[in-house]
Amino acid sequence: MTHDTTSRTKPERQALNDATDPSDPYAREQQTFARLDDEAIERLKPYGSLERHDKGDVLFSRGDRGVDFLLVLSGSIEIYELDTDNVSHVLTVHEAGQFSGELDLFNDRMVLVGARAAEPTEVLRIPRPQFYRMMSAEQDISDIIMRALILRRTGVLNHEQAGVTIFAEAGDGESLRIRRFLERNGYPSHLLIADGSTEAESFAGNHHIDMSRLPVVVSPRQAVLYQPTNPELADQLGLTENLEQNKVYDVIVVGAGPAGLSAAVYAASESLSTLVIEVEAPGGQAGTSSKIENYLGFPVGISGQALAGRAWIQAQKFGARFAVSRPASRLDCSTRPFIIHIDDECSVSAKAVVIATGATYRRLDLSNYSQYEGQGIHYAATAMEAQLCSGENVVVVGGGNSAGQAAVFLSRHARQVHMLVREDTLTETMSDYLIQRIEDSSSISVHTATELTALEGDRFLKQVSWQTRDESAQTHDIRNVFVLIGAVPNTDWLRDCLQLDSEDFVVTGAMVKGAQPSSAFTTSIEGVFAVGDVRAGSVKRVASGVGEGSVCVQHVHAYLNGLTD
Repeated sequence: MTHDTTSRTKPERQALNDATDPSDPYAREQQTFARLDDEAIERLKPYGSLERHDKGDVLFSRGDRGVDFLLVLSGSIEIYELDTDNVSHVLTVHEAGQFSGELDLFNDRMVLVGARAAEPTEVLRIPRPQFYRMMSAEQDISDIIMRALILRRTGVLNHEQAGVTIFAEAGDGESLRIRRFLERNGYPSHLLIADGSTEAESFAGNHHIDMSRLPVVVSPRQAVLYQPTNPELADQLGLTENLEQNKVYDVIVVGAGPAGLSAAVYAASESLSTLVIEVEAPGGQAGTSSKIENYLGFPVGISGQALAGRAWIQAQKFGARFAVSRPASRLDCSTRPFIIHIDDECSVSAKAVVIATGATYRRLDLSNYSQYEGQGIHYAATAMEAQLCSGENVVVVGGGNSAGQAAVFLSRHARQVHMLVREDTLTETMSDYLIQRIEDSSSISVHTATELTALEGDRFLKQVSWQTRDESAQTHDIRNVFVLIGAVPNTDWLRDCLQLDSEDFVVTGAMVKGAQPSSAFTTSIEGVFAVGDVRAGSVKRVASGVGEGSVCVQHVHAYLNGLTD
C-alpha cells in the first residue's frame, strides 16, 4: 500500500527543531521520542509479531481507529499530518528503537496522524489487547511509553498540529464554544480570524466558505462543518467512540467531573469493565477552574483541566471507556441489568450505575441575558477567556471559591476586575486564602451588597450596570462578564427513577425514605449510587468529590459480589 497524497516540505519536523522552551515537550526529545534499548526490545517481542515494509508503505492513516503500537526494529517510519488541503507534512521520524503512537492508543478515537515507511523497514506490531497486557506487566517500559505518549499529545496541542482550523469572526461566542470543547477533549485546533487579510481571504476561497455561516470548522480531507454542535464535532472528528450495544458493563459512571473520574479510575483499576458517559468533556465544572490551590498534593496549585486530563488518562490506562458529547437522557430502573438511554439514540447496560452528573451553571434573571451568552457572558475563566479581556475591565459575579479563583486569575490579564457580591461579606462563602489574595490585589475591586442589573450591546456585550442595596447605580463599558453563582443539579433524567430532595439533588444513605440503603452512597435503588455535587448533602469541593468517587467503588464491589452469591 502506498501513500496517495502530495507531500510538501513545510519544513519537516520544524516544531521539533524550533523547540527551545524547557516546558515544550518537543524540547524534551529524549522523553517525547524515547528510544528503547536492546534488552527492552527483546522483552517486548513476545507481545507482537514482526513485519517488513517497503518504502512508502502506509502503516496507518489519519482517521483510523484501534491503531496498533509499532516498535521500529530497523529502518524508519515517518509520522505525518494532513493539512486542510489534504497535503501531508512530516512531523517526526521514528528510527530503530523508537515507537509510534500517542494517547489514542488507550481509546477508540480516530487517530490524528498517519505513519509510513521512510525506507525498507522492519517493525514489531503489538495489537491493542497485547499492548494493554504489556503496559500492565512491563512496568518500567510502560512508564517510558506512557510519558512519551502524554508528551506527544501535549506537543501537538501546544503547536496546533494535526488538528482542525476554526475560521471565525473575532470575538465570536460560537467559535469560543468550539475551541473550548476541542481543547477540553484534548483535540488540537488552530483559530484563523476572518479579518479580510490575505491569509483569511485565501483560506475562504480555497475551501469555498460561505461567509454568512461562520464559524466554520475545516478538517483535513476538506470536511467543512458550518456552526457545528458539540455532538456533530465529536462525530465528525472521531471523538465519539463506537459502543458495543450488546455489552453489559460491570459499572457505568454517568458524568466525568472529579467524582466520576475518580470512580472510573478505581473501578477500572480493579478490573471492573467501566464505561463513562459525559455530555461535554472530562472535568465537569472543575475542569474550567483556572487554578485549584487547596487540593492535596499540589502546593503551587493545578488547573482544573490539568487535573481532569491526568485522571482521564489514568482511567483509560486501566481500560475505562468514554462516551463523550452524548448526555444520558433516561435511566431505566425497572430492569436488571440497568439500562441507560443516551441522547435517545442508543442505550447501554450495566450491572451497577454511579451517578456523578454534578450540576449546571446558574444564570442571572435578566431579560436579555441569553442574548449575550458566549458573546460576553462566560461561565469559566481559563487562558482562552483571558485572551479576550487582556487590558480591559471585566466583571466577576459571585462570592464563592470559583468566583474568587476566577477573579485572582483574571487580575493578571485584565486592567481591573470588579467582583459583584450579593452578600455583605465574603467570609461565609469563600476560603480565607482567596479572600487574602483578593484584598492584596490592587487589580480587584469588591462590591458587596451589589447585583448586576442591566446588559447592553448589539451582537456582543458592550455595557453593564450594577446597583448596590442603597440603590446607588453604576454603568460601565465592559465587554466580558464572568457569572459564577453556583449551580443546579443535573437530575432531570432521573426523576422517574430515583428519590430527589426538594432542590432536586439525589438523596442517598440515611436520607432515603423507606428501607435504608446498604451504603452512604446508595440511592433509593440498590445498585445505583450517587457521588459528588449531584448528591444531596455532599461537600461541594473537588477533593470531596474525588474521595466520594473512590470510596463508592468499594460499595459497588459489595453490590456486584452480592449478585453472584
